[in-house]
Parts: sequence; C-alpha cells; structure tokens
Amino acid sequence: MIKVGILGAAGYTGGELIRLLVNHPEAEIVFANSESHSGDLVTDVHEGLYGDTTLRFTDQLPFNDVDVVFFCFGHGKSEAFLREHEIPERVKIIDLAQDFRLAPATVSTTQHPSADNHDFVYGLPEINHDRIAKAQHIANPGCFATCIQLGLLPAAHMRLINKDVSVNAITGSTGAGVKPGATTHFSWRNDNLSIYKAFMHQHVPEIRQSLRQEQGYLDASIDFIPYRGDFARGIFATEVIKTDEPLEKIVKGYQEFYKGAKFTHYVDKPLDLKQVVNTNKCLVHVDKVDNKLLITSCIDNLLKGAVGQAVQNMNIMFGIDETAGLRLKASAF
Repeated sequence: MIKVGILGAAGYTGGELIRLLVNHPEAEIVFANSESHSGDLVTDVHEGLYGDTTLRFTDQLPFNDVDVVFFCFGHGKSEAFLREHEIPERVKIIDLAQDFRLAPATVSTTQHPSADNHDFVYGLPEINHDRIAKAQHIANPGCFATCIQLGLLPAAHMRLINKDVSVNAITGSTGAGVKPGATTHFSWRNDNLSIYKAFMHQHVPEIRQSLRQEQGYLDASIDFIPYRGDFARGIFATEVIKTDEPLEKIVKGYQEFYKGAKFTHYVDKPLDLKQVVNTNKCLVHVDKVDNKLLITSCIDNLLKGAVGQAVQNMNIMFGIDETAGLRLKASAF
C-alpha cells in the first residue's frame, strides 16, 4: 500500500482528496494535517464522508511514516513550508498550489527549493507522462490551465496556434476555496455571473509554457477571460483559433493526440458540463466556421482540475494502474 500524508486537509481539495483515497485500492491515508481542526473527526468538516472513514485531523507531521505527501495549501504557502520543514528525500511530493508550476532557469536538488530554482515536474500526464513516472516532486496543474491546455494542445501539436487565441471559461464556486468571501457566498453567487482577472489570470503562464513545449514556439497571445459561475463545480471552456486547415484533418489530429490518454477523450458532438462533473475526465470537441476553429473542453475543477489529477500523478509515480481510485461516474444520466 502507498502510505499517504495530506497537508491542508480541511479545505475543498483536502476533502475531495480524502474522498478519493479512502476508496483507493492501493493507498492508505496515514495522516490528514490541519492545525485548526486537530483532534476533530474528518467527518466533522467533510460531512459527505460519513460512513467512509473514522480518520481524525492531526497537527503532527510524521513524514517518516509516508511514501508521498500532498500539499493542499493556498498559493504561495508550499514554498514557505519547504523552507521551514524537512521532508525526507525518499518521500514524494505532489503540490496542488501554483508555487512550482513554471519551469526554473536552473534545477536545484537542495532540500529547500524556491519557486525560481526547483526540480518539480509539471504534472499534466497527457504531455509529461514519462517525466512524471520518474519524478520525485510534482507540481499539479491549475484547474483553468488543465481545461484550457487540453483543449489547445492538439492544435499546438499540429502547429495551428499562429494567431492570438480567444479563450472564455466559466468555473464553479469551489474553485475559490472553502473560505467564504464577498464573491463566493451563496446570496451573491446564486443567479449571478461575473468576470474576474480578464487577460491577467495566474494560469496563463503555465498554459503558454505547455503550448510552447508542444508546438516548439508560441508567438500568439492567449486572451483569456474567466467567469464565475452560479454552480458549485466544473469548468466549461471555449477556445477560438483562426486556421485554414480543414476540419476533417483537425479532428483526426485531436483523435490521434488523445488515443492513448486514460481520462481525456475527443467527442464527436457538442459537450455538456454534466458529462464530466464528479469524474477525472476531460472531454474535448471541435467545430469550424469559415477560418474560425471553435474548441470546447470541460472538466470537474476539483477532480481533473485538482485532486483527481493529483491521484492520477501519484498512480503514475508509483507505477500502478493510472486509473486506480479514479473510476468515477458522472452526474449526468
């Protein structure tokens, strides 16, 4: 069994990770760390887990007892944690924050990596599977970044991204984290829609990084407008590229690109968000009008956009079935 530790276990991603791991056939949760809830039952916070676990939160950090530790911190906290704590070199790390997602100019093997100098591998299995399998440290991709990249990467592989790309994507309220805020509480979010961080979202650099990796260059702008949705979970994205390539050739390129992917699938018809909610899937569809290629992609922001992908990365790192613990049913009928 893979022995697992979880840091930041009381948040949305921590709870969803526990939900996956208590049912994982080859993993065992050794500790779920939360200083604010130390001693409390996990079910006192994550009430959807009643009957699934008797685990309690702890403020202890028994790293010597685990094989892998998941960082479910807010952004910026992972780097600080590694400066202040010593984790045995043999223990693998999967970080769900954005601290180490961008490749450094130089690689360090020191015990205390910084965001500018680290050995974390970007954990998008569709393009980095072999590197993930050999990695000790993984930077899990962002939720918007995962959805948008998986829509655009086959186009990048075909060298189609030569003009600015227009991206619109809407996300559920769980993407903002468990702590209530002015734009996340029910009364404000319900029956509402709003834009935030237009053209300046923090996930754009990692999207550009992956597209450049696949295409070999990227001179075009990624013009991304994110929306807050009035639903709890899921991301639905559209990406528009201008190209004269025929649709039939593009569809074949998408099908070929994802033919070996375990969770990302090309679909021949328009998508619905409910097809992916509660799963680790990404579904992708393309259509074309004149020279405008419309790409649609959708994921569950907490699963393929966060902890589902993190567990997928864990499976790859430990050489077990990539789909273990992730065979989940969508909420759609």
